[in-house]
Amino acid sequence: MQRHGALPLYQQISELLIRDIAAGRLLEGERLPPERTMAADLGIAVGTLRAALRDLAAKGMVARVQGSGNYIRAGNDRASVYSMFRLERVGGGGLPTARVVSVDRVAKDPALPPFGTAPDGHRIRRLRYLSGDLAAVEEIWLDGSHAARIAPEDLSESLYLYYRERLNLWIARAEDSIGQAPLPDWTPPEFPHPAGTPMPHITRLARLRDGSCAEASWTWFNPDTARYVARLR
Repeated sequence: MQRHGALPLYQQISELLIRDIAAGRLLEGERLPPERTMAADLGIAVGTLRAALRDLAAKGMVARVQGSGNYIRAGNDRASVYSMFRLERVGGGGLPTARVVSVDRVAKDPALPPFGTAPDGHRIRRLRYLSGDLAAVEEIWLDGSHAARIAPEDLSESLYLYYRERLNLWIARAEDSIGQAPLPDWTPPEFPHPAGTPMPHITRLARLRDGSCAEASWTWFNPDTARYVARLR
């Protein structure tokens, strides 16, 4: 059964391949394995793989040549719903998934950088995974002016996709600052490091197409399983 909020399986495979292309694990012009072999390796039905390949072809990232096979076209990964998600597995790539810990509407934390116009915000706390490996702890704040309520059961794996489809908010760009900070006191016990442990830390400000700042977030990531990657083109 598909987990609520998860992307459809074909889109998960498409996103995984996009991230492998971006990481250089799949190269321009490389021929993919035969579809039945590739589907078996991924543990999915051939029809699901073909739907993923059609999605990649529509995004200009795979060329499907009749009678020859499927070939990588290292196009622009902005087509990905995770195009602004900068964490990868240490070896590269990895499909992002998330588990919501809590969603609350509360007064903004004074430690946050200034954003938005409301005095409160929707505080979303999540655990982030890369291909099933626990990679990060996240605290995301959406300015309270953009929604009266956010229900945890409505959230999708990609918050930016949720913003776009449910709230008509389009995150156009983001600014990340990297440093180090102790894990927060709400860190769940399944995270491999306890609360208070210094971790690599990302502070992000996310802006809409009109330039206004709608969201601020903090991410603490585990360097044993994840790395922060920004590719310049």
